[in-house]
Amino acid sequence: MISILQAIILGLLQGVTELFPVSSLGHSVLIAYVFNWTSVLNGTTDKASSFLLILVVLHMATAFALFIYYRKTWYRIIRAWFLSLLKKDHEKRDAKLLWLLLLATVPAGMVGLIFQSLLQEQFAKPIGAVIFITINGLILLYADRKINSKKQRSEAIDLSREDVISKRLTPKVSIFIGLSQIFALFAGISRSGITMVGGIFSGLNRDEAAEFSFLLATPVIFGAGLYKLPAVLSSKSNGLHTQMLLGALSAGIAAYFAVRFLDKYFKRNSYKPFAYYCIAVGLGVFTLGIIRGSF
Repeated sequence: MISILQAIILGLLQGVTELFPVSSLGHSVLIAYVFNWTSVLNGTTDKASSFLLILVVLHMATAFALFIYYRKTWYRIIRAWFLSLLKKDHEKRDAKLLWLLLLATVPAGMVGLIFQSLLQEQFAKPIGAVIFITINGLILLYADRKINSKKQRSEAIDLSREDVISKRLTPKVSIFIGLSQIFALFAGISRSGITMVGGIFSGLNRDEAAEFSFLLATPVIFGAGLYKLPAVLSSKSNGLHTQMLLGALSAGIAAYFAVRFLDKYFKRNSYKPFAYYCIAVGLGVFTLGIIRGSF
């Protein structure tokens, strides 16, 4: 059973690491391992384990915080999308953006549903999180190098947000970014990080890739949460309601301030700090595992 303190810690961790490109799932697994929360990690292959139920609530709280932060953008694109269905006057670029966001949710959603049980088993294996969080850092380093190599070209053809949507974001790019999300199903690979990298390799600038990634996170995370919601609302969550509430509040507040910071950070700054951090965490926990004799 997860304690109230553990739920709050996991909530704060989830809210920050879901949006920072460092993997929330990887951190949730590793912090439980580092602090020897064996009762938390035990039984994570069970669909109704307290750990997984708490994670569902924390993810939904994160999605809600994202929606609140981008509420004006969501209102505009949802309104434009409905008007496009009614064939009334609307901003076509905004309607197109919602279609692209929906398209990008399909690949990871389908893979997650098909291989759900297999992927769920990874939560009980910190060594997997160590490996993938280190790989996540290497991916971010490679992407940062690619950005720097095309920096002059990107600045020379800098476009407004509307032009980005109409020219750079295409169905092909959207599907590619959606496919990149599949890797985030492995604990240790950051969803926000891998989708930003997918955007970079599709021709987007760093801030453009970040904005699309954060917008995409809302339907992806919320949709996954809705799929698991029956288990959360069932008797299986008895004894966890206080932990869920406090964990969700912690995750929501942390996520709101995280996206507020990152929305500005990625306009001018690199992925290197996050890359080095992931590599350091991976090597550090691996060393701890060797010392404990559990790896």
